[in-house]
Amino acid sequence: MRQTVPPTVLVVEDDADLRQIITDSLEARGFAVAQALTAADAHSRLEAFAYDGMVIDLGLPDADGLDVLDEALTRYPQMRCVVVTGWGGAPEAVRAIKRGAIDFMIKPFQLVQLAQVLEAGINERRLQAENAALHARLGDRLSVSGIIGRSAAMQQVFSALELVSPMKSTVLVQGESGTGKELIARTIHKNSPRRDQPFVAFNAAAVPEGLVEAELFGHARGAFTGAVNARVGRFELADKGTLFIDEVSSMSLALQAKLLRALQEREIERVGESKPFKFDIRLIAATNVDLRAMVKEGTFREDLFYRLNVVPIPLPPLRHRREDIALLVQHFVEKSCRNNGLPLRTVSQAALRVLMDYSWPGNIRQLENAIEYAVAVSGAEREILPSMLPEDIRNPEQVSAIGPVTIPEEGVDFQSVMSQIERDLILGGLRKTGGNKRQAARLLNLSRTTLIDKLHRISGSMSAA
Repeated sequence: MRQTVPPTVLVVEDDADLRQIITDSLEARGFAVAQALTAADAHSRLEAFAYDGMVIDLGLPDADGLDVLDEALTRYPQMRCVVVTGWGGAPEAVRAIKRGAIDFMIKPFQLVQLAQVLEAGINERRLQAENAALHARLGDRLSVSGIIGRSAAMQQVFSALELVSPMKSTVLVQGESGTGKELIARTIHKNSPRRDQPFVAFNAAAVPEGLVEAELFGHARGAFTGAVNARVGRFELADKGTLFIDEVSSMSLALQAKLLRALQEREIERVGESKPFKFDIRLIAATNVDLRAMVKEGTFREDLFYRLNVVPIPLPPLRHRREDIALLVQHFVEKSCRNNGLPLRTVSQAALRVLMDYSWPGNIRQLENAIEYAVAVSGAEREILPSMLPEDIRNPEQVSAIGPVTIPEEGVDFQSVMSQIERDLILGGLRKTGGNKRQAARLLNLSRTTLIDKLHRISGSMSAA
């Protein structure tokens, strides 16, 4: 096989003579082989290393070989496994294949055939990974930049992007914070007939409520205190192109009504002017909350919801696409090393296991921050170890952002309490990092831009007080 590093295989077989024969045969074909006598031994080795392939006997002295197969493929979904046994037939073969084995062989079997099956399986996996990476970067028929994923959930997203991008329809991207909603919006624009026109992004939650209308629609000179010059709004800037409104759920009901009117009439008026401006835009909105629930609560207009929810694209959280984590980790390691002029790092299997076991409440943004941190602290080491990962990821059960909240009998002002918690977290992060915004953003699993936006809002509210 054409590769610099030999493929690694774990042979799990309780017959010492056969185990050595298999090992010698595979090593002669260029494999690096490790051996395990029992399921417990295999478990220990699988914890310590990521093998490219595994040969596993069904009849182990301390466990069913299929249980070891399940454990191996749960940890490392891309491992290629061949099950061998001295007994059994079609039912056992079907069970093994259904549980993820690439082949099933009855003893005695041809050693050359075993090697060929492993070579073909590992090469196929490598090609699939390369194709997945290519698909993530090029999206086959799409021009996709930075969207990484080969999971079934992400394949559905890619299919939706391919269908919706050429259309004029309004799109609502739904997903938790950090799932990449703006990246999806940019991909739609890049693959639309408007690709040569402006893409204008606007985060409705990053602007003080009193200024959102002026930011979206523009304002005339002197329209309000501080409006020393006229300003073109995002709708005008995006004319003939795409307007992306993130966190649309944060808009007040009054502003929702104005946005709805603008979308219905396809025209706006700058704040302080009565001259209408006819616009031609494609709107993409995004939200990290359930707008349907907000409609039921009366905090989001039902008519605006249906105006926005023409083509919904739900983005899965990272914890629901764990098979993509290894590919994302590789991408972020390469990106961080390249941006910082460092030699490429590898990620130890133990570190990858920690990353795959974590729940990722901050999703892809949090994963990227964690990898950037690990690359930074790796120093002269070429391999990223678990000890180099952020503490909250290595020991999530020991990390608690805030203590238990006590609710008095008279109740609390929910928005005020949450604002105070957000303010305390941000200011605490800045104190901990000596005012370094980049490091504080990493500690809080926020992008630096989001941190700065929130800091501006905090500063504004403190000044107003």
